[in-house]
Amino acid sequence: MLHGLGSSAEDWAPQLGPLGVGHRLVLVDLPGHWRSAHPRGRLTVPAMGQRLEALLDRLGEPSVHVVGLSLGGCVGLELVLQAPGRVRSLTLVNAFARLSPPDAAGGLRMLARLVLLGTAPMSIVAALVARGLFPKPQQAELYRRAARSLGRTSRRAYLASIAALATFDARDRLGRVACPTLVVAGERDCTISLASKEALARGIPGARLAVVPDSGHATHCDQPEIFNRLVLDFLGAQSPGPPPS
Repeated sequence: MLHGLGSSAEDWAPQLGPLGVGHRLVLVDLPGHWRSAHPRGRLTVPAMGQRLEALLDRLGEPSVHVVGLSLGGCVGLELVLQAPGRVRSLTLVNAFARLSPPDAAGGLRMLARLVLLGTAPMSIVAALVARGLFPKPQQAELYRRAARSLGRTSRRAYLASIAALATFDARDRLGRVACPTLVVAGERDCTISLASKEALARGIPGARLAVVPDSGHATHCDQPEIFNRLVLDFLGAQSPGPPPS
C-alpha cells in the first residue's frame, strides 16, 4: 500500500481492519517520507519503483497486489512496468500517467503550493494542502490528521517528489501493463482531473474505472466504506495463480 505525496503509511488507517482480515498488508513510507530516508541522488518515480522492488526482495515477497494513491499509484505503475512478475494486480487511486492540473484553478493551487514551499514553514504548507483535501466542516478530524501527517515531510523531500511527478510520463507504456487493474477516481478531486484518470483506464488493457461520488483526492479517507468494498471486491475476483510474466 503506497501513500500519496508528502504523506506516510499511517494514512491507510481506514483500510487496516477491512483489508487486513484476509490479507497481509505491507505499508510503505516512500523514499524521503517520514520514516524512510531521503536517498542519495535525484529522486525519480522510476528510482522509487526500483527501491520498492528491492524492498519486496528483502521481505521475501515474490509478488503482491499493489494499492497506490496519487504518487503511490505512479510508483506502483512504474513497478509493474519494470518488474511485471512482481505485481498480481494494480489499484490506482486518483493517479495518472502524466501530471497536469485539472483546470485553471488547479494550476493556481499548484503554483500557490510551490510559492509557499519556497517561503513558508512546512506546517503552513501542510495546512494548505490538508484544507484542499478535506474542505468540509464535518471533515475537521480528517483535516487535522492530514495536516499532522503532511507536516512531518521535509521541504527537501516534498520538492523532490513534486519534481519526480512533474517528469513522470508513462503514457506510451500503459499498453504493457498485463495485470488486472482497477482505477479509482474521486468525483470531486480538485488535484487530478477525471479526464486524466479516464485516460489512464483507457490506456491500460482491460482496466476498470470506478468513480466514487462525493469524493476528493483522498478517496480512501473521505469515502472509506465505498473504497474498501471496491478494493475487496476487486481483489476477491483475482485468480490465486501466479501473476502474468
